Amino acid sequence: MVKFSGNGVSGGIAVGKLFLFRKEKREAENRRAKDAGREEERFEAARAEASRQLGELRKKAFRDAGEEGAGIFEAHQMILEDEEFLGFIHAEIAERQASAEYAVAQAGDKFAGMLAAIGDERLRERAADVRDVAERLAAILSGGGDAEELLREPMILAAEELTPSETARFPKEKLLAVVTRRGSEHSHAAILARTMGVPAVVCPALPLSPEANGKEAAVDGDAGEVYLEPDEGAKEALGKKRAERLEEERRLRLLREEADVTLDGRRVRLYANIGRPSDVDVALRSGAGGIGLFRSEFLYLERSDFPTEEEQFRAYREVLERMGGKKVIVRTMDIGADKTAGYFGLDKEENPAMGCRAIRICLSRPELFKTQMRALYRASCYGNLAVMFPMVASAWEVKKLKELAAEARGELAAASVPFREAELGVMVETPAAALISDELAEEVDFFSVGTNDLTQYALAADRQNAKLEAFYQPRHTAVLRLIGMTVKNAHAAGIWVGICGELAADVSMTETFLRMGVDELSVSPSMILRVRKAIREADCGAQRPAPCREDGMIRKGGRKR
Repeated sequence: MVKFSGNGVSGGIAVGKLFLFRKEKREAENRRAKDAGREEERFEAARAEASRQLGELRKKAFRDAGEEGAGIFEAHQMILEDEEFLGFIHAEIAERQASAEYAVAQAGDKFAGMLAAIGDERLRERAADVRDVAERLAAILSGGGDAEELLREPMILAAEELTPSETARFPKEKLLAVVTRRGSEHSHAAILARTMGVPAVVCPALPLSPEANGKEAAVDGDAGEVYLEPDEGAKEALGKKRAERLEEERRLRLLREEADVTLDGRRVRLYANIGRPSDVDVALRSGAGGIGLFRSEFLYLERSDFPTEEEQFRAYREVLERMGGKKVIVRTMDIGADKTAGYFGLDKEENPAMGCRAIRICLSRPELFKTQMRALYRASCYGNLAVMFPMVASAWEVKKLKELAAEARGELAAASVPFREAELGVMVETPAAALISDELAEEVDFFSVGTNDLTQYALAADRQNAKLEAFYQPRHTAVLRLIGMTVKNAHAAGIWVGICGELAADVSMTETFLRMGVDELSVSPSMILRVRKAIREADCGAQRPAPCREDGMIRKGGRKR
C-alpha cells in the first residue's frame, strides 16, 4: 500500500479500480488556406456543432449536478457568442488566410493567456473555460466529434488535469471518484465534482504511469488522501467512515417532512435558492417551504436579445404554479459584474462589481425594469409572489423603483390585464443598505440579506479572488453587526427579514441567526435538510425575539406602495 496526500476538493469516500485518462493531443498546423470562404463555413459549422454539444452537456450536468453544474456549460456557450473571440478567429481566416483549426488554436491561446496573466483566480478559471471551448472546436474541425469515453465499470478516474467538459462526459453512475495531479478547489471541474456528489482530490504526487491503470485505489475526499493498493486495515477504516456518512444522510432524509421549529417552539421559514424553473423539482424534493431567491438572470444570459414580457411571464408563472401556493421571492435582474450579456451594450469597467449592475441598470433603463415588473405582476395571479431589488444603497432608489412598479401596474390596469399585488423587498447586500435599514424598512415589506456581496463590500475583499480567502470572512464581526442591525430595524418597522447568501447554509451559525431574530433562511436545495436539522436542534430560550408580522397581514400604518 502507498498513501499520497493532497488537497480534498470534494468530500466522500470511494474504493475501486483506477482508470487513467489521457486526453488526445492536437497540434494545429500553421498552413495557408486556399479558400478563406470555405474555412469560414467550416468554422461556423463547427461552432454550431459545439453549441449543440454544449447544450447536451448542460442538460446532462443539470441532471447530475443541478443548476451550478449546468451554469458552467452555459458560460461555455456564451464564449461561442463572444464578439471579440469570434472577431479574432474571423480575422485570422480572412486577413491571414489561416485554416479554421489554426485560427481557433490561436484564439484559444491568445484569450486564455490574457485572462491567466491577470492573476485573479476567477479569471484563471475563465481562461480554462476558453481553452476548453477552443479544444472542443478543434476536435470537431479535425473530425474528433464528442465521443464519450465510457468506463467499463464503476472506477476511480485519474488524470493530469480535467476540464469541465471532460468531467461531465463520464457517466455519473460509473464515476466513483476523481483524482488529478493539477487543479484547485475553485476550478470548474472541482465544482462539478462537488455538485455531482463525487469525491475528488488534487494530488500532485500521484503517479500516472501505465502500470497504475486498473490497480485498486481508495480516495478520501474529506482528508485529501489517495491510496494505491490499500491494505485491509485502510479499507476497513475508510469503509467505516463511509458508512457513518451514509447513516448521517439517511437520518437527514427522515427530516424531509418535518417542521422547521426550534426546541423552544419558534417556527422558522426555510426556503430554497433556485436559478431557473427546472430547479423547482429538486427544491420540492428537498422539503423547501418556499423559494427564497429565484435568480431571474437566466432569462437574460442564454440569448442574444432581451427577453419579451411574455417569455418572462411564462417562466415566472411556471414556478409559481409548481410551488402550489408556497412563497416565491423573485430577484429582479442582477445583470453586471460577473453576469454579463453582450447585447446590453454595457461599457467595460475597471471594477464591475461596483459598477453599473442590477438596479443601476434598471433605473437607467426604466423600460427594461417595467417589462420585468409587468411580467411579474401578471404571474402573481398564479401563486404567492414576492419581488426583491438587489444592490440597493439609498432610499431614493427604492422609492423610484416603487414608482416604476406602480407605472407597470397602471399599464396593466389600463390594458385590462389581470394582476395581483406582490410583496416588495430589498436585498441588503451593501453596507449602506444595512446602515440605513431603518429608512428602507419604511418603504418595503421585507428584507433579504445577501451575505456574499455584503461580506465583500464590508471587508473590501473580492469574494471571487482565491488569494484573498484569508481576508474574505463571512463571520467577521463587522458583517454580523450589519446583519444584527438590519434585523433590529426590520422588526422595529414590523417587517420580516431573511438571509439568502451562502452564510445562511452555515449550520454553525444557524442558532446565532435565530437568536438575532432572523425569520427566514434560504439555501441551496442540497443544504435544506442539514439546515433543518440545525433549526430543530436550536434553542433561542430567553433571547427569543419578538415576532414580526406574518405574511399577508397589514402592518401598522398600512401597506406602503
